[in-house]
Amino acid sequence: MIHNPSMYRTMPVGIVLRRTPGVTRWAKWHWTASAVLPGAGQADWRELRREDEAVEYHAATVTLELHGAETEAYLHGLAADVPSVYVVMRPGTGERPLDVTLVTASPYEAQDYCDSGEDIVEKVPMPPGLAAWVYDFIQEFHKEEVFVKRKRDRKRVDLVQDGIGDPRVGKAADIYASPALKRRRLS
Repeated sequence: MIHNPSMYRTMPVGIVLRRTPGVTRWAKWHWTASAVLPGAGQADWRELRREDEAVEYHAATVTLELHGAETEAYLHGLAADVPSVYVVMRPGTGERPLDVTLVTASPYEAQDYCDSGEDIVEKVPMPPGLAAWVYDFIQEFHKEEVFVKRKRDRKRVDLVQDGIGDPRVGKAADIYASPALKRRRLS
């Protein structure tokens, strides 16, 4: 695919992760992506808010990329009851419990990450300003694909039954002959 810079937009998006107490003895904490911050500056697990044991962190800022070839997916995402972006994370290394790897507006791309089973994908409601930015991109680059129904050849292939198998393989008889016919030939 040739990269056309005119059909490509980016925006930094801050990812807010919320930590709440776990509900089982095996998981001390429960982590979820709770919000996104369009146009956010860089952050490295900066605490934003604390309510009792629940804490929200601006965990990272990643780049949301929009590509002109993916406008159908973005349109599908905006048409949902709650337009959303998808945050892709992996189990963290060291002190960080999760590493944010990607944010996408494409539900199709998010599904691909879900299928791998190695990543954690969280659906986060899209703020109105970000939804407007994605919608403007769609308006600029979306081209409706015309459905073209395939036409069949007029040749009738059901009139001749060739049942002799592969002509490259030597054989004494028709390998597709029914067992009843084979018995009559033997008697």
